[in-house]
Amino acid sequence: MFTGIIEAIGTIRAIEPRGGDVRLRIATGKLDLGDVKLGDSIATNGVCLTAVELPGDGYVADVSTETLACSTLKDLKVGAVVNLEKALQPQSRLGGHIVSGHVDGIGEVVSREVSARAILFRVRAPRELAKYIAMKGSVTVDGISLTVNDVAGTDFVLTIVPHTVQETNIGSWAPGTKVNLEVDVIARYLERLLMGEKAADAGHGGGISMAFLAEHGFMK
Repeated sequence: MFTGIIEAIGTIRAIEPRGGDVRLRIATGKLDLGDVKLGDSIATNGVCLTAVELPGDGYVADVSTETLACSTLKDLKVGAVVNLEKALQPQSRLGGHIVSGHVDGIGEVVSREVSARAILFRVRAPRELAKYIAMKGSVTVDGISLTVNDVAGTDFVLTIVPHTVQETNIGSWAPGTKVNLEVDVIARYLERLLMGEKAADAGHGGGISMAFLAEHGFMK
């Protein structure tokens, strides 16, 4: 588990194809690896990766075909910068929100505007994820825990303060940039709970429709 509070910016040093998937070598910059062991998890642009080698200046991780298909890691090039966060420890402060490191989908930056010292980004989520993104709720974008300031259909707006720009890769975002999205896990569990016994039905798609809400008394 993670918090979405980025600890360092890393750099992709090598990308090695391996039988359909890839092995990444990431230089970790200022990230303290003193307490990291082989097999530990490190969120890389919001993707939970397992350290399989610790060469001293960073870590090496294998990226499966499933992860490549569901995230922007497939588009990385040598020299790309990535957001890094070590796994949450029991005594750590939960400064952001609960983040699993399991990407739900890929979004796209639609616009970037300056607002005083902040930057406003409009991001477009996949249609199937829009229902989980709420105004003033939390969303994880490239591993960063962020507050949603406005929602319009599949688009949502983020207000990014200078500190976040400085400490993450968000300063490089521009219209067209693809980003990893992870929605609030509480929203997913709530949806499942609302389904009640129907959640156990084989072949049930798992979504909640207006008809479902009306049938179960949530609408009049």
